[in-house]
Amino acid sequence: MSAGQLLAERQRLAWLRLIRTENVGPQTFRDLINRFGSAEAALDALPELASRGRSGAVLKPCPVEDAEAELRQAEKLGARFVALGEPSYPSLLRRVTGAPPLLAVKGQGAVLELPSISMVGARNASLSGIKMARKLAADFGKRGYAVTSGLARGIDAAAHEASLDTGTVAMLAGGLDQPYPPENLKLFDMICERGAVVSEMPFGWEPRARDFPRRNRLIAGASMALVVVEAALRSGSLISARYAGDFGRLVFAVPGSPLDPRAAGANGLIKDGASLATGAADVLDALEPMSGIPGPRDDSFSEPPDFDAAPPPSDDDRTRVIEALGPSPVGVDELIRHTGAHPAQIFMILLELDLAGRLERHPGGAVSLILDV
Repeated sequence: MSAGQLLAERQRLAWLRLIRTENVGPQTFRDLINRFGSAEAALDALPELASRGRSGAVLKPCPVEDAEAELRQAEKLGARFVALGEPSYPSLLRRVTGAPPLLAVKGQGAVLELPSISMVGARNASLSGIKMARKLAADFGKRGYAVTSGLARGIDAAAHEASLDTGTVAMLAGGLDQPYPPENLKLFDMICERGAVVSEMPFGWEPRARDFPRRNRLIAGASMALVVVEAALRSGSLISARYAGDFGRLVFAVPGSPLDPRAAGANGLIKDGASLATGAADVLDALEPMSGIPGPRDDSFSEPPDFDAAPPPSDDDRTRVIEALGPSPVGVDELIRHTGAHPAQIFMILLELDLAGRLERHPGGAVSLILDV
């Protein structure tokens, strides 16, 4: 799907079914579309592909009824599903490798079109930290930036509140109908009315601890820069900062007292190379030369290997690839060189293993084998 195109409703339903199918994550979704040309064709191929990846493996696509029910639930809540490549998909997030193919969105779509700065920080923030977060967010808004955060207590909430009038986006770890934490429900409603809330998770999905890093990935990917205001040494804010660095975004941290454990993570980021921010000007001046265009677009699906240039993989090919893989990540190019197999054959074998739940994907395109227990 090319940038700027809108999915037909039949296609949107098929996309939703595909991404809601077990073992199909964003990268697997993209690989399937690249290989089969459409979500409908990929859904038809799923059971056979999974069985090739593991003898006896059964993979049932998400039922049509379940996907239709989720679409109805979104409509009832006043939300919509936005597909990767559609004009209203967050422009910077679509440049991230493995960006969610579908996002559930509620609120003002125009906010998602603004250039954005993300802000994260401590849930048990100090009064000075909250004051700083509000000042930064208000100043960013005055300069035409939306403020993106995660609806958490403390710094997140302060950043959202200060940017309600200028544009704020809340990324959720659960479904759009499961905002968290409960004490921010009123803030959630205000953001739905005046800003936008976004989730890649299904409706009804209650957020778990392991879902928050995925939410942090969206926060980091959606903005030109990420600002950390107070963060302990073991903080989800540092996960967001790491993602931002991986995505080539600018990372800023507000320094704090060495005596306050809530500042240890932010101070550590500065020691490790993050830019120091004592005011909005530090961030805005650094973003000015970027003109809102950080890096090339990744709107459409990548060009797949030429499958006609090689025969389908044989059982011997599959055995060689599985023997070459292990629990340690390796690059796909290394795998091709080591096995001597054609890229199209490697592509298919990895896809089969992925759908069978035997492959783990790592940053940079590396893969590893999930060993049988």
